[in-house]
Amino acid sequence: MKPTLITSFVLCLCFGGCGKKPVAEKPVAEKPVAEKPVAEKPVAEERRMARERLLLWEFATGDKVSSSPAIGSDGTIYIGSHDYKVYALNGKTGAMKWEFETGNIVTSSPAIGTDDTVYVGSYDNKVYALDGKSGDKKWDFETENSVTSSPAIGADGTIYIGSHDYKIYALNGKTGAMKWEFKAGHWVTSSPAIGPAGTVYFGSRDKKTYALDGKTGTLKWEFETNNSIISSPAIGSDGTIYIGEGTFGPYKNRIYALDGKSGAKKWDYITGGNVCSSPAIGIHGAVYVGSRDNTVYALDGKRGTEKWEFETEQSVDSSPAIGADGSVYIGSDDNKIYALDGKTGAKKWEFETEDSVTSSPSIGADGTIYIGSEDGKVYAIKTNSKDLAESPWPMRSRNAQHTGQALKK
Repeated sequence: MKPTLITSFVLCLCFGGCGKKPVAEKPVAEKPVAEKPVAEKPVAEERRMARERLLLWEFATGDKVSSSPAIGSDGTIYIGSHDYKVYALNGKTGAMKWEFETGNIVTSSPAIGTDDTVYVGSYDNKVYALDGKSGDKKWDFETENSVTSSPAIGADGTIYIGSHDYKIYALNGKTGAMKWEFKAGHWVTSSPAIGPAGTVYFGSRDKKTYALDGKTGTLKWEFETNNSIISSPAIGSDGTIYIGEGTFGPYKNRIYALDGKSGAKKWDYITGGNVCSSPAIGIHGAVYVGSRDNTVYALDGKRGTEKWEFETEQSVDSSPAIGADGSVYIGSDDNKIYALDGKTGAKKWEFETEDSVTSSPSIGADGTIYIGSEDGKVYAIKTNSKDLAESPWPMRSRNAQHTGQALKK
């Protein structure tokens, strides 16, 4: 196992029961409660049974997994790990098809092109294009700093990706040749999203959200917030951009809805903590997102009013994915993956791993959830959702291939 070179702080920066009083004349000391803990056994047993009921398979990498899985056209699962590798796994069995070693940890989430090419970034300052079938390298492109942003793929095959060198790049998907670059004021860890007209949206730690012309890289507009933008944008059916802000500091953290054409603010919603999670949009326009205040929020996409909130035991950096039945799936630093009712926020079930879950779930065509954990494993979990929701932006980077392209109107 190789040592992890970056701390979890940098990665996120987003990174007693009630009872009756004992009666004096009938002492209860003969049967001490301590000898038979009533609560612990059932809880442990319930968790064990939940794992057995839900778990299809698990695959162990050599280190933490905070990358989010992408699903190929044949059901192959592609994901990165802190052990410096990108893996291709059989979606039905979890058996490894291939592994590719980069020069540093991989927290970037892969994106898959129409020809099954796998694009991914690494802390070794590079963007890679890999053959989806064999894992062979097609090309790599070197930036001037770490790449934790995840790629988006344009309709013409152009790859858009950010870097800690303050830049976002447009690369030829076949050759890796640079088409253009745009320099922001700080790291670009936010992953780009592409609008129906080809506009590229992303955030930066310079406290701004940007809209660029996808062909030329020229600035269309920028919107300044109070805090850094680590969250990645979601695009609504009417072109609204939803994005969160969050960093450690004196300001309140917000989720914003911005006009996609002008960048004008439609509304904002204040959370109690950093928003590193990226929003997802449900079938009826609800916006779902997690926060480091230990909460998952459901907001009205038009008005920004709260529909419900669900409290976990620790921070929520994972981004939600929405199933065809409206269920919302999301991970938490409390080591758990939750299934929530999209209408009410009621918990349907929870699945416990052995460490924090900052990876975001992907949903397969049969409803299987694939997700990583900082316990070093990739999990396949069965659900009743059947498929990904048919909504404008049902998960991080919009679809299971992580293309980051909005639907054409």
